[in-house]
Amino acid sequence: MSIRPIRILIINPNTNPAVTQQMKQAASAVASSGTEVVAVNPVEGPFSIESRDDRDRAEVQLLTLVAEQQHQGFDAYVLACFDDIALDNLRALTGAPVVGMFEAGVAAARTLASRFSIVTTVHAAVPTIEALLGQYGASGICRVRAAGIGVAAAAGSGQEAERKIAEAIRDSVEQDAAQAILLGSGGLTGRAAALEQAFSLPVIDGVVAAVKMAEGVAHMRLMKG
Repeated sequence: MSIRPIRILIINPNTNPAVTQQMKQAASAVASSGTEVVAVNPVEGPFSIESRDDRDRAEVQLLTLVAEQQHQGFDAYVLACFDDIALDNLRALTGAPVVGMFEAGVAAARTLASRFSIVTTVHAAVPTIEALLGQYGASGICRVRAAGIGVAAAAGSGQEAERKIAEAIRDSVEQDAAQAILLGSGGLTGRAAALEQAFSLPVIDGVVAAVKMAEGVAHMRLMKG
């Protein structure tokens, strides 16, 4: 049985186009042949999402953006924000599969390790991530560490950001007994392969995990239709 090509929309809730492009590149590299990946971000809103106020402002723009895009024939959506903001609202709005990078990343990590750590950017993100771990039933097997860098810096190529990310991963392995690392920010998209090679353990890109999950669910739905 042949089915038409799958279309996936990646939504970056911040207004940083460089991060959006990194997400599209990482997703396109793993998407199946024939799957179309589109990545967008709002024109207005926070340049990076690092606080409760940022999340609140981003959510309004996020819902508006998806409302404008939902009639473009997408089979599934990826929410490329580690906070999983507005996830339930997006599912109600689109009536289609919407996969958050947090939930997909945690699901992937569980298949690879009995204990893993999330390495994120700013320290202010840690409480929200810890709360989501509880929501997804993973608090007992995961520790959260912040590298102490901004989202925009994480998406760049500065040596100081590289050093801090590596330090957080090293602490996760040595102090938390982490057997795998989940990158806990959209700004860290595209770094997994290099970090996995450097540390010789699985490193999971949440956007990549979400794209593959979204693609699989969309495929199942099309097969039924």
